[in-house]
Amino acid sequence: MSTLTIHGIPGSPYVRMPLMACEEKGAPWRLAAMQMGSGRTPEHLARHPFARMPAMEHGDFQLYESQAIIRYVDQVFDGPALTPTAPRAAARMNQVMGIVDCYVSKSISGGISWNRLVAPIFGMPVDEEAITAAIPMSRTCVAALEEILGDNAYFAGDAVSLADIMAFPHLEMLPLSPEGAEIAAGSPLLDWLARMAQRPSVAATAWERLSAMTQAEPA
Repeated sequence: MSTLTIHGIPGSPYVRMPLMACEEKGAPWRLAAMQMGSGRTPEHLARHPFARMPAMEHGDFQLYESQAIIRYVDQVFDGPALTPTAPRAAARMNQVMGIVDCYVSKSISGGISWNRLVAPIFGMPVDEEAITAAIPMSRTCVAALEEILGDNAYFAGDAVSLADIMAFPHLEMLPLSPEGAEIAAGSPLLDWLARMAQRPSVAATAWERLSAMTQAEPA
């Protein structure tokens, strides 16, 4: 089974998704770590013309866009299926993936968590207006995901799916900021976060571990 290579920045939620998927499938992977701002190098633009991350190489096959990569991983590698066979459960999975892509990433992750928690680590300015503007949509996201989760262990039922793998990296920091903690107070999503945090795929792809095990490519 050939090793799958992911190019991206350790700590990026989009980079973490395919790494978590590989861990859940038991698939071998390697992170070719990149530095902040190195997405526009000629080498990376050849992998990803939109200068984003991640980009994937698997043998002679190249792919970019996180959703495409995690679906590919699920289909190509052996291991537990990450896509439900029941049509309604699969539809719920796809629904959550769409919510994360369109709304959670821009509000909870990109608006609150990035500015309040991540930007200071890199010495970047905190955009207080962006945080304030993200709060209403973040509340809507939490309410919608709570409704979908219901009494289930995971978003598509009793087993982890691509929806959980896509959502966790964006939601992990939600309760760590004052704004996020207030939004998530008493939410069943906190139980889901705790459940996910116990999975080996989460520990294996934690920011600190990835940073320690990789050496960034030159910018």
